[in-house]
Parts: sequence; C-alpha cells; structure tokens
Amino acid sequence: MSFSINDRELMARALSLAAKGRFTTSPNPAVGCVISKDGKVLGEGYTSPPGGNHAEIEALSKIKDASDACAYVTLEPCSHHGKTGPCAQALIDAGLTRVIIACEDPNPLVAGKGIELLKSAGVEVECGLLEHQARDLNKGFMKRHEQGLPWVLVKMAASIDGRTAMASGQSQWVTTPAAREDVQRLRAGNCAIITGIGTQLMDDPSLTVRISEQELGIEHSLRQPLRVVVDSQLKMQSSARMFSQPGNILIATLDGEKQRKKSNALIDAGAEICFLPANGAHVDLHSLLLELSERECNNVMVEAGAGLAGAFVGEGLLDELVCYWAPKLFGSEARPMFNLPINTIDAHLALSIKDIRQIGEDLRITMYPDKDY
Repeated sequence: MSFSINDRELMARALSLAAKGRFTTSPNPAVGCVISKDGKVLGEGYTSPPGGNHAEIEALSKIKDASDACAYVTLEPCSHHGKTGPCAQALIDAGLTRVIIACEDPNPLVAGKGIELLKSAGVEVECGLLEHQARDLNKGFMKRHEQGLPWVLVKMAASIDGRTAMASGQSQWVTTPAAREDVQRLRAGNCAIITGIGTQLMDDPSLTVRISEQELGIEHSLRQPLRVVVDSQLKMQSSARMFSQPGNILIATLDGEKQRKKSNALIDAGAEICFLPANGAHVDLHSLLLELSERECNNVMVEAGAGLAGAFVGEGLLDELVCYWAPKLFGSEARPMFNLPINTIDAHLALSIKDIRQIGEDLRITMYPDKDY
C-alpha cells in the first residue's frame, strides 16, 4: 500500500499527540488523531484518562464540519459501547470519507470490528502506516491483549564493573541525581512497580513517582503506580515507609498458614495481600504477571536486587532491560546485578541495544532480549 508524504507527516503528528497520553491513559492505549481536509488540519486530539474522550472524539470536538475529511488515527477506532461511545461510528456520523490507521487494536472488543464498521459505511480505510512506531508506543497494551501478560521492564543501576551495591547492601547512591530523576519518568510510565522483600527491608523504598505533571509535560493528573512487593514468607512490616506514601500496595506471597496469620496486620495498614502459587520456595512470577494482567496493568517495572531481577530474567519474563551505568568501580566484593546460573559462554543471554544516552554523569542503555530468548 502506498502512502503519500503528507500521509506520513500527519500520522507522525498523530503519534506525537498520542505520546502526550502515555502517562495517563492506562489501562487504555495512548492514541492520537489528526483530521485533515484538502491539506489543512481541521482538528486533532489524544486520549484522555479513563472515562474521558478518546482521541477521535477530542479531534472531532474541535471541528464544525468534518464532511469528506480524512482521519489519521494511531490505533483502530473502537466499535463498542464502553465508558464512552464507539469512535468508529462518530467518524461515520461526522461524514469522514477516509480513515488511515497505524495499527489494528488487539482488544477482543475491537479487533477489526472498527475497521469493518467503517468499511460497511462506505469509508475508505487504509492500515499499516507507521505501524511499528504505533505498536511500540503501546507495547504494554499490545502484549497484554495478545499474550495475556504485561510488558516487563527491569531497571538496574550499577557501577561500570557491574555492581549494584556493596557487600553490606549499601546502595544509596550508585547513580547521580539526574539518573534518579530519569527513573522517576520510567516509573510514571508504568502501571506497577515490583520489588522484592530483600530490597524492601534493606532500603525501605517508597516506590512512588516523585515528579510533577508539569515536569512530565502532561495536562492531566498522574496516578501513582501500584507498588508490588514479592514477599514469599510475608516478612514485611506494617511500619514500612510505603504505608505512609500515596498509592496502593499489593503484597504477593505464598498461600500458607503462617502467611495467613501475618496478613491481618498488613491489611490493616492498607496493603492488599495476594496469595499465589509457589515456584520452588518462592512466589511463581508468571502467576504474579497473570494477576497483574487481570488487574489491567499494561506495563510493569521491576526495581529489585540480584535475586528477584535475576529470576525475572532467568525465567524468560524479561521484555526490556534499562541499565544506568555509573562511572565508578565498586570492586569484586560488591553485589552483582543478577543472580543467574550461567556457567558457559554458549549459555549467555543475548541482548540487542535499542538506545544509549548520557544522563548527567551516567550512561543509560536500553536493551531488549533477542528473539530466541
């Protein structure tokens, strides 16, 4: 299918609009829409937080007459009645004659039905323009609906010799304030932050987003991500700092008599307890991800020590690895990034570098595991 330069420019504009919603639309996808006629942009918009207007409705609300116009939408318009009406029908009712879509919506409630509705009304529909970029913008939403699991990002901060903490466990701070502020942006883009009980007991983290809407460049209020503590034996105390910070807390533990007895104090403190199956002596992480998917978490971020981070990697659950490298040497006695049972070079985990950039004095490298992972 052939698209004009103008088509590409307007879809790129729609993608830029969609990105404005990436911190606020979950569990819905971040979508952008540009409506144009005779080379002139008539209206544009992006998805509001859940319950608000979708991108197409936002764009149409700024137009008096959209008849014979063309819409550039980064995701297939919905065709069902949810918290809002069907966007495909709104485009039809407005008199648009052409709709260009970056990618189809994998949500079973849509999944081609929006395209069918448009075509049945005589609207010319073309798909696939800047599809890769559109899918990447909503990779968590895509994975949750296609595979039933959220997108898993593991974040690590390490010295240049690959050490995350001293032998004593001291780890504050490995990186500079600029890198730690960048981590706040990562947190803001995730529905849940996962840590382990070891990190919780050692560092007593809050795991909140401590960056303002203005600093993120967003118009709508930011919701705090769900804080998830993987605590197989339920060692967490109700005095933990998390309980005095905004946002919900989920503690994932094993279903045993000891855990049941300990759970009441944590529930009274404000936590929700999730009893999950075991994988050996620990919480089964795949089951945890299924639980988070059921809770409509599109993207989750793991901020944990070598044990839990290594378990996510070793069990094939990693989608994205973001490492902040500090120009420091911690030495051979310091703690490693991952506990992984790799004994030969042939057994290594291959990664593809997607992005490298300097953040303050530190280096941030974003990597994806190779396809045969």
